[in-house]
Amino acid sequence: MVKLTVDDKTYQCQPDETVLEALLREEVAISYACKKGTCHSCMLRSSDTMPPLAAQSGLKDTQKKLHYFLACQCLPEQDMTIKLPDQSEFYTDGTVTRCEPLNRNTLLLVIAFKDAFEFNAGQFVNLQRPDGLTRSYSIANIPQQDNTLEFHVRRMDNGLFSSWLHDEIKVGDTIAVSEPRGHCFYLPERGGQGLLLIGTGTGLAPLAGILTDALSHGHTGPIYLFHGSREREDLYRIDEMRQLAADHPNFHYVPCLSGPDVPDGFSRGRANEVAMSTLADLKDWRVFLCGHPDMVNQTKKMAFLKGASMKDIYADAFFLAI
Repeated sequence: MVKLTVDDKTYQCQPDETVLEALLREEVAISYACKKGTCHSCMLRSSDTMPPLAAQSGLKDTQKKLHYFLACQCLPEQDMTIKLPDQSEFYTDGTVTRCEPLNRNTLLLVIAFKDAFEFNAGQFVNLQRPDGLTRSYSIANIPQQDNTLEFHVRRMDNGLFSSWLHDEIKVGDTIAVSEPRGHCFYLPERGGQGLLLIGTGTGLAPLAGILTDALSHGHTGPIYLFHGSREREDLYRIDEMRQLAADHPNFHYVPCLSGPDVPDGFSRGRANEVAMSTLADLKDWRVFLCGHPDMVNQTKKMAFLKGASMKDIYADAFFLAI
C-alpha cells in the first residue's frame, strides 16, 4: 500500500484506490465535484514526488511542472506528501534593499534573502506586515544569484498595505514573504512558439519577468508585449522595453494609451484591443494576461476566439484590496 502524508498525518491508500477516494474515506476535508477529471475541483499538489502522468491530464504545462494533479484521477505509484489548497503558508523573512519610485504612483521594491529563494519568473507571493495584514504581489525579475525579488507596487486609494510600503518601508527593514504561488510563468519548451503578453498598470511586473526569462532562454518565436494605461505618466520602463526590442528582432513592444492625449510612439486604445487588432491569428501561441480582472476575462475569450488553446492562456487578474 502507498502512504499519503497530509499536514503531518499519514493515511494508507489501498490498491486501485484514487487519492480522492482514500482521503474521503479518511474523512479529510477536500473539495471535489465530478470525480471524472473534468471540473478540476480536486486539484492538489505533491510537494515531494512527481504525480502519475494520467493524474495531470488536462492541466497546464506550468501546473504540471509544479506537481499539481487531480486527486480523482491519481492512482499513486509511490508514497506522496500532499499539500491541500487551504494549508497555511510558510513565510520567510527578507530584507528591503531598494525602494524607489518607478513613476508617480508605482514603487520599485526589492527584497533580498540570506538563502536561495526558488521561484519562476511571473509567479506571485504574499507580503505580510508585522500586524498580519497581507497582500499579493507579482515577482518582476528572474531568479538572481543575489537571491532578490523585485516588485512593482502601485499606490491604491486608501490602500492600507500599499500606503505602508510607499510611505513607511525603508532600506534595511525586514518583511515576511510567502512561498511563491501561481502558474503564470514561462517554460522553455516550444521555443519557436509565439508569445503574446498583455498587461495594464503594474501588470507589467510579471510580464517583465516572463519576457526576461524567455529572452534569456533564447526564445526564437515572435514575442509581443502590449502594456497599457490611460495616461503616459502611469506607464514605466518604456525606454528599457524599447531597448530590448532594438536588441532582439523577435521582440515587439507596444505601449498603449486609452486617454485623449496620445503622443507619437504610442498606440491609441486599450492594450488588449490594440493587441487583438494587431494579431489576426493566435493559433499555437502562448498568451499571458496580467491586470484588471475585467481586461483579463475579456481577453481570454478574445484570444480563444482567435485560435489560442485555453491550455496556453495564462492569467493573473489583479484584484483591488485596501
